[in-house]
Amino acid sequence: MKFLYTATSHFNLANLFTFVNITAGLSATYFITQNNFFVAIIFAWIGGAFDIFDGKIARKYKLSNEFGIQLDSFADFLSFVLVPVFLIFQAVYTTSLSGMWMIAAAIISIYYVISGLRRLIHFNINANAGEVSKFFTGVPTPLGAILLWLVYLAHTYALIPAFAVLGLMILIGWSLNSTLKVPHP
Repeated sequence: MKFLYTATSHFNLANLFTFVNITAGLSATYFITQNNFFVAIIFAWIGGAFDIFDGKIARKYKLSNEFGIQLDSFADFLSFVLVPVFLIFQAVYTTSLSGMWMIAAAIISIYYVISGLRRLIHFNINANAGEVSKFFTGVPTPLGAILLWLVYLAHTYALIPAFAVLGLMILIGWSLNSTLKVPHP
């Protein structure tokens, strides 16, 4: 079991937590395809919890390495970019929009996905294993996902229409690569 605490192991403890995040993201995607949004959101939040702990474990046990940085970004892309966009597309856009608005929703969803991917790639290029800065520049993808969940809930409870969801998705997508300073927890 020494491999769990070896930084060079692809299956160290921190990476195992990241693999659970990936599994939760894939499970959430499956439940979205089944229109079971409640269970999908539970899996997305499970992924989020494991994302918090993988970094803490990596730092505490000095398990950070380039593989883990890349793996974590892949997990973040799945759980915090693709899953919330897919959820909103399936739960909001396909039930509320049609025609040209559906095309606009597709374009805006692609814009958000590319914004999230760009953010994660930029983060990886500038990341040093084991280092944590006091601030993020731009909104991190997990926070972007939380904001999208709130937008989804606002629409679900009829607080905002689907057209507002479109606008908020653009705004949150923009914020991912903005110069906004967000404190690192």
